[in-house]
Amino acid sequence: MGCCCCKSSLQPEIQQTEEKWSNQSQHQQQRRRPSLTLQAAEGGGGREVPAFDQFSLAELRAATDGFSPNNVVSESSDKTPNVVYKGRLQNRRWIAVKKFSRTAWPDPKQFAEEAWGVGKLRHRRLANLIGYCCEGDERLLVAEYMPNDTLAKHLFHWENQTIEWAMRLRVAFYIAEALNYCSNEERPLYHDLNAYRVLFDEDGDPRLSCFGLMKNSRDGKSYSTNLAYTPPEYLRNGRVTPESVIFSFGTVLLDLLSGKRIPPSRALDMIRDKNTLVLMDSHLEGNFSTEEATTLVDLASQCLQSEPRDRPNSKKLVATLGPLQSKSEVPSYVMMGFEKQREEAPPPPQQPLSPMGEACSRMDLTAIHQILVMTHYRDDEVTNELSFQEWTQQMRDMLEARKRGDFAFRDKEFKTAIECYSQFIDVGTMISPTVYARRSLCHLLCDQPDAALRDAMQAQCLYPDWPTAFYMQAVALAKLNMQGDSQDMLQEAAMLEEKRQKNTRGS
Repeated sequence: MGCCCCKSSLQPEIQQTEEKWSNQSQHQQQRRRPSLTLQAAEGGGGREVPAFDQFSLAELRAATDGFSPNNVVSESSDKTPNVVYKGRLQNRRWIAVKKFSRTAWPDPKQFAEEAWGVGKLRHRRLANLIGYCCEGDERLLVAEYMPNDTLAKHLFHWENQTIEWAMRLRVAFYIAEALNYCSNEERPLYHDLNAYRVLFDEDGDPRLSCFGLMKNSRDGKSYSTNLAYTPPEYLRNGRVTPESVIFSFGTVLLDLLSGKRIPPSRALDMIRDKNTLVLMDSHLEGNFSTEEATTLVDLASQCLQSEPRDRPNSKKLVATLGPLQSKSEVPSYVMMGFEKQREEAPPPPQQPLSPMGEACSRMDLTAIHQILVMTHYRDDEVTNELSFQEWTQQMRDMLEARKRGDFAFRDKEFKTAIECYSQFIDVGTMISPTVYARRSLCHLLCDQPDAALRDAMQAQCLYPDWPTAFYMQAVALAKLNMQGDSQDMLQEAAMLEEKRQKNTRGS
């Protein structure tokens, strides 16, 4: 294959490959490479969120078992005309699919533009929108799936335990953060904010459903709840404003305080009569701070003012609720009484695995190291190509750096190997996919999976059909907790090995 070559000539190709990884659509990437992801903005905490993309109707039909009634989930009240399904993509990612009525968005361009506007948002407090589908009369949105139900269920229909006070304050704060982020990103309008729009993720953290950032239809109503909970100005003019969203947030605060649905007018009467304790959820059994409760009641009262200009903005919500946070060291799933969600083990690859594949599949870095040492540079085929260049001092220095790296790699001095291989690569006269594979393993053994993934990608760029490059990507992706993508890479590598073996037998 002749992989000893000038780095300068490869640099545009490498750059193009990296750009392709960033820009290719998700379903295209799944066929060949793992789908590149975007970390949630504003401190995503390492959680990976796929880039927004367009899905085909066939993909979503397959993911939801033909939009089976068994996969229907509830993310708002029964009065909404649209249905939300739970689904699972081929890459094993769980999704929530909102299917609109056929007449909701007659203009496909308008629907797509609205979806793309919401799809640009990325935040750890949102159940982020990751795609849409617009085929024929079908209009669908695709979001991250939240496995632990809604705030409405845990407040109004709980079975084992009510939500403790500190967790209620956390819910209020996290949703305020979500609203403030959307406002800062010039998407301040949220339609029909209520306890059904607050979802709990696999860690038990509350998230705001992205579906409320789009109306249920182009010209449809923005509120499906009882008129008693609707902002008064919306009843007058039928328009949602940023102040309307704050009013709705106030109704969620009432839910958190009382543990039940109380019409705002009745709650305000209780507050004016200083019957705050009567407003509080009796299931808390007095286990709350009176001072904190008073602060929350005051904030709810401000949000529910009849005049929109008298309500606080989202920044004020965050500033008020932030200081009330406690028990930050306790994970949300513990406070909620959830079992920690674990990703299901991926199925074994359909293709048989080589010793290298088996080692990567079980994450055995020691076995991978032994195989790479034994393989040496067999796949580079560099011996003949170097002979006419070796007289230059630069070439001798570069080969010496690689030799030192090989000795360090053999002796398991992985930090030294990284330094020496980096010297070899940085000279730029020639390049080797094996060096990138070896340095990738060194990064893994030094707990640097991001750098390991980059090196494995570079190896693939230099040798597109090299199984080892895919195997190394699989291990790095697994280390990054991207199990579905890792499994895809293992399968791809096994297929390439089988193809290589067939070609060898045929020749």
